[in-house]
Amino acid sequence: MPFQRSARRGSTYLPDSTAMLNSRKWFDRMQPQTLQIATWLLYINGFFALADLLDGGGVLSYFRYRYTFGFVLGLLVVAAHVAGPFLMANERRVGWQLSVAAAAAPIVMNFVAYSQIGASWRLRIIGSSLISFAFDVAVLALLLHTQSREHQRIWYH
Repeated sequence: MPFQRSARRGSTYLPDSTAMLNSRKWFDRMQPQTLQIATWLLYINGFFALADLLDGGGVLSYFRYRYTFGFVLGLLVVAAHVAGPFLMANERRVGWQLSVAAAAAPIVMNFVAYSQIGASWRLRIIGSSLISFAFDVAVLALLLHTQSREHQRIWYH
């Protein structure tokens, strides 16, 4: 039964899995430390992804200029970096899944972009910045950590 009637006439409420999101909850202090750090790093990476998309100095700008759908793809990546942690803060499993996709996107996009120009394997895997690659791997490792997976499996809707 997806909807239930309340005591008042004509009013319905939705079960927890489809309850309204709290638009003021961008961070959940009750999450394990791995998810807390991943949340902040995803927000920060989202800001830098937006700057990369608009400024024109990185992989997102490469896709923007190379393909007609590149700008839309870049906006989707930026949106995933913001929507994923927001939904995680509101205890949604789809937020964790979106966050994993957002964390993996820079690694995959670096590989695709540098493969298309015929770059060396080092550039294909690491990209142009070792520090950026280290942060991308760290966010992905935090999200895929055992504590993070157990928390989302048990507590997220």
